[in-house]
Amino acid sequence: MDSILIIVAGGSASGKSTVVKHLMDKLDTKEVGIICMDNYYKDQTELSMEERMKTNYDHPDSFDLNLLYIQLKELLNGKSINEPVYDFVYHNRKENEYIMIEPKKVIILEGILALYSKKIRDLANIKIYVECDDDLRFIRRLERDTIERGRTAKFVIKQYLDTVKPSHEAYVNPTKRYANIIIPNDHSHEVALDLILSRINEIIRSDK
Repeated sequence: MDSILIIVAGGSASGKSTVVKHLMDKLDTKEVGIICMDNYYKDQTELSMEERMKTNYDHPDSFDLNLLYIQLKELLNGKSINEPVYDFVYHNRKENEYIMIEPKKVIILEGILALYSKKIRDLANIKIYVECDDDLRFIRRLERDTIERGRTAKFVIKQYLDTVKPSHEAYVNPTKRYANIIIPNDHSHEVALDLILSRINEIIRSDK
């Protein structure tokens, strides 16, 4: 395999992006590609806005896991991909808009259910789960969705209680048993990141 795949999973607003950023800061960014699992929500063009808003976006069925798997395989085999772009305001993929991702030495897949699919897990060299207190995750999500995604606090709270929290317990949190490393994100995780970086460098050296 020409590239290595690192999966960073964990609950909504657990700090996955922070972990990815720390890894990027330590690695040669020219050799790292980021795949955001959120962009692989299924196309919902055929649904009304009201129906889209009722979708459970924390359920595995809301993702196009087959497309994600196919594109990850292409990247790992040295081929470029067109990653879809998801619009969180309109709850749908953007039409005719893509992010071209070139093959890199290190591919990082980030997402709440990135460890859910066995086919995708089996592609990974390193599997990470970021764990965080539920109350802190909810506060972060409330701030993010109201500020960045234009949603009302009432909508965010209802969505959290109706789908996010139950789905986290049913589908997201159980995937941590597949992780090689579990990072508790309520305190400094420099030691864990150092171990991960050492392992990445070992894999890169062994492939030369």
